[in-house]
Amino acid sequence: MRLRDRVALVTGGSSGIGATVVRTFAHEGAVVAIGDVNPQGGEDLAKEIVGRGGKAAFFPMDVRHKQQVMHAVDSIVERFGHLDILINNAGVTRDNLLARMSEEEWTMVLDVNLKGTFLCSQAAFRPMRKQRFGKIVNTASLVVRGNLGQANYISSKAGIIGLTRSLALEFARANINVNCIAPGFIDTPMSAAMPEKTKERALERVPLRRMGTPQDVAELHLFLCSDAANYITGQVIFVDGGASIGL
Repeated sequence: MRLRDRVALVTGGSSGIGATVVRTFAHEGAVVAIGDVNPQGGEDLAKEIVGRGGKAAFFPMDVRHKQQVMHAVDSIVERFGHLDILINNAGVTRDNLLARMSEEEWTMVLDVNLKGTFLCSQAAFRPMRKQRFGKIVNTASLVVRGNLGQANYISSKAGIIGLTRSLALEFARANINVNCIAPGFIDTPMSAAMPEKTKERALERVPLRRMGTPQDVAELHLFLCSDAANYITGQVIFVDGGASIGL
């Protein structure tokens, strides 16, 4: 088991890619803290993991609010003794053309995606620094290359890439690795809601000619959080079937 006895916090962990990361980490021996605004989904997933013989617990948290984030991290450390891994997975979209985008749509996406990554990383740094060990993996996106109607989302994800590189430099002295995964066209509930023509156009830009799976992304999370990646930090890795290099 590659993560035996490691304690991992996965934000937005009750569904989609986050839930797959939770299941993968638990299977590899980690104690998984599921951080989410969805109590029913979080509790159900934790029960599923425990029912399979794993270790997991739900911790309610809205990553936009510092007090909630700090309380969740403190509760995790109090319950499990330490925090070794942080997966900053929580994210939202509020798509609209810039001329029509409301300030609320802009602020919501930047607050959850970018501010949430900042707050969770800041909170996790305290226990990780004390134990002089930690792994943080942030979430960007293929769309940092540009996309119509997603100025808020793209700005948040581009900011996460910059934040990753900055934190990798700051946290290295405490033996904390900070990396970033940029998923492409992944088969999730969010992509399932897309119109079929939009899906077809997206697939045309993928050299491997298929959608990725949440497990494709989770496997990279697993690698980056394992001892096999101890000398990797400050990197942004695309999981996109080759879409980021063009056709």
